[in-house]
Amino acid sequence: MNFRFFLRDHLLQICFWLIGLFLLNLLIWLDPSHTLALVNLFYLDLLMVLFLSIFLFILYLNRRRWFQEIDQKIKNPDNILNAPIEDAHTYSEQQIQTYGQTLIDTHRQILNSVVAEQNDQREFIDSWVHDIKVPLAALQLISDDLELDIGEQKYYQLTSEVERINHYVEEVLYYSRLSNFANDYLIAQYDLKAIVNPVIRDNMNYFIHKHIQLKQENLDYTVLTDQKWLDFIIQQIISNSLKYTPDNGTITINVAVTTADLQLQISDNGVGISTADLPRIFEKGFTGENGRNADTHATGLGLYLAAKLAKKLGHSLSATSEVGVGTTITIHFPTLSYYNSPGSKQRLQP
Repeated sequence: MNFRFFLRDHLLQICFWLIGLFLLNLLIWLDPSHTLALVNLFYLDLLMVLFLSIFLFILYLNRRRWFQEIDQKIKNPDNILNAPIEDAHTYSEQQIQTYGQTLIDTHRQILNSVVAEQNDQREFIDSWVHDIKVPLAALQLISDDLELDIGEQKYYQLTSEVERINHYVEEVLYYSRLSNFANDYLIAQYDLKAIVNPVIRDNMNYFIHKHIQLKQENLDYTVLTDQKWLDFIIQQIISNSLKYTPDNGTITINVAVTTADLQLQISDNGVGISTADLPRIFEKGFTGENGRNADTHATGLGLYLAAKLAKKLGHSLSATSEVGVGTTITIHFPTLSYYNSPGSKQRLQP
């Protein structure tokens, strides 16, 4: 609080004081027996105003430090719950201090309650996901046994639905772990091809049934990442590409290295994304025109989770697209030239 705002807060008291001084002067001046000269009365008023100014200035100095400490706390909102108001002098300041501490205590209680509830929900979801994976695996085995009995088309439909359920289950699991990401990742150096190839194998039925050609180029690089989370990110991108690429289409996976980063580019020649939808494809719940018009059952969570997880890993996602031509989703791995990691331009030896 600066002195100007301090005076504004005490403007009403100052006005009452000046009115009182004016009435005192008027009373002295109208008194027929007064012997005080006008100039002396003026000097007396000047002295009283000076005393008032000194008093207000001392009062301001006495309170300035306390208000400055509050201003500093306001400027650091991330730590405001750990920095309660202290050192109150006057009764009004003590009331403010007590009110602030009560707010902090109440907020902590509510926050602890919410965190405990979220932990319970996350534990339930994790347990449910692991439990549901058992019948899904059994269902996959049963479908494999029935492959020769039900025919190729029905077998593909059955396995596709099982894989779709498994995909949605994985989305739920990773979404529940998003807020607890720091406890479940390990950054290390990984062979990029060793991460991409298992994802391709998991989606091989879609490639075969839709006759989609896969092109892999220049993947002999190492990246600094977490294998499990990057696997999920790539899975979401490839799943989207397969979903919106027509039969006999092409999906291309390659790496480009720039001075700023290493880029894993996953491209398709599918339906493409409109210019209006493109900036929003990483938003939570956004399905866009393709998701609404096509029979794709889009949830709007896949690319959102991919983008959030990429950011937490220190990566980033970008997209380019043209309607009717195709879409390219790029994972950017920052250059860390002091470490044999993304962007170091050191290829793995065959």
